Amino acid sequence: MDSSALDPSSLTRPTVNIKTRDLLRRETTKFPSQPNGDGNGNGTGNGNGNGSSAAQYSSLDAMDPEQRPLLERHVPTNLHPDPGFWRHLLIHTQSTPGTNSPNPFVRWPARVWNVTKVTLFSSWINLLLVFVPLGIFAGRHEWSAPWVFSLNFFAIIPLAAVLSFATEEIASRLGETLGGLVNATFGNAVELIVSIVALRAGEIEVVQASMLGSILSNLLLVLGMCFLLGGIYNMRDNDGNGTEQSFSQGTAQTTGSLMALASASMILPAALYGVLDQADEDNKQASILVLSRGTAIVLLSLYVLYLYFALRTHKKLFEPETQSISASTIGGDEEEHEPLLGPWSAGLVLVVTTLVISVCADHMVESIDALVATGKISKTFIGLILIPIVGNAAEHVTACVVAIKGKMDLAMGVAIGSSIQIALLVTPALVMLGWAIGQPMTLHFETFETVAFALSVLVTTYTVQDGKSNYLEGAMLLGLYMIIALAFWASPTDALGGK
Repeated sequence: MDSSALDPSSLTRPTVNIKTRDLLRRETTKFPSQPNGDGNGNGTGNGNGNGSSAAQYSSLDAMDPEQRPLLERHVPTNLHPDPGFWRHLLIHTQSTPGTNSPNPFVRWPARVWNVTKVTLFSSWINLLLVFVPLGIFAGRHEWSAPWVFSLNFFAIIPLAAVLSFATEEIASRLGETLGGLVNATFGNAVELIVSIVALRAGEIEVVQASMLGSILSNLLLVLGMCFLLGGIYNMRDNDGNGTEQSFSQGTAQTTGSLMALASASMILPAALYGVLDQADEDNKQASILVLSRGTAIVLLSLYVLYLYFALRTHKKLFEPETQSISASTIGGDEEEHEPLLGPWSAGLVLVVTTLVISVCADHMVESIDALVATGKISKTFIGLILIPIVGNAAEHVTACVVAIKGKMDLAMGVAIGSSIQIALLVTPALVMLGWAIGQPMTLHFETFETVAFALSVLVTTYTVQDGKSNYLEGAMLLGLYMIIALAFWASPTDALGGK
């Protein structure tokens, strides 16, 4: 017999192969307490079995290349079993068969389906997308106003979530500064789309109420829920003592000052309208239009300056140390999100979703007059309470989740940051758009709406100025929101129509 047949190096190859398979089986079945060795493991168990799993896999990389193909075929069957063609095609969210095909007639449909699949599985709230075709069908076939309004109302909620998902996918690839600008632009896109449709239809009262309702919803409802849930879930420390959640005091003071400015921009037109009692109605409206349009230009300029202040020169004030620490300790799921869509795919989702939202919003706005004619609900309540729920549903959930995790700076950014966007960007932009299309959109809100907004800003500023929050403060903000909603619900349908 040839002596090379008994060479020890020729005997080690099958022994290592069998042992490696045993190690992989133990790792797959997750029995860490199972002993690593029997008779064969005593010689090599100290190097492989007693080490970490990382050491085990590093030993695989160092093996003879002739063995690695066999091992690599063996590993995926245990750790990542083949999902099957139909499961891979319909459910698998990481890839789709045919996306890398050289045939363009296979590759492009597969990529489009992959983008659709990733978007549909981005949130559980997308189950409500079934209302989209129902709402459009009801609007096209002129169903009764309550049905058209309700179906399109529920259809816009998941569309808003999809729009938020596409915006985050784009912003995560553009860097901090440009990504923040994209979020600022598309953060309230749903409210903007619905308001543009209503403004073109001449529903100025609905537009004003929806803008005010979005601000109140973020200041009182969202921020109140964040304080309440965050305070309950983080009520006590390890010693059993009551604790408060903290956030950047500088950010709270800056945003509070901007909201006070927005409140003044609403109070001044109402005060001027009250002073001009002796003038006729046409002259009063002309004066209010001049004041509103000039104020809108000032507010838009201040918003651009605020973005430059927050994203460029003083961004450290808006990135407190507590936020970075919590992101690293908790895991930073929101901050370390890995984009699932490319920029072109996310942009396509953004455009398609915007078009569908505009169609649903058009049907919903057209049904408002017939719905109000029933005498069961007012335009002000629709714009103040219902429409903000449509546009802010996804942001509400996000803010509450991060507040429960103790990331109050992120929750504050979602709640108060969105209010600033509405007050200093969206509302003035609608005034300028109304000027361009011939609609008399002004900053002169009804007196009761102005008082409710001013009181909400005052209470919120007092609540956040110390940089701390607890569940009692959250309950206070929620209580004020319920009182305001109840006041508008109890008011007669035509009581708030006049200025």
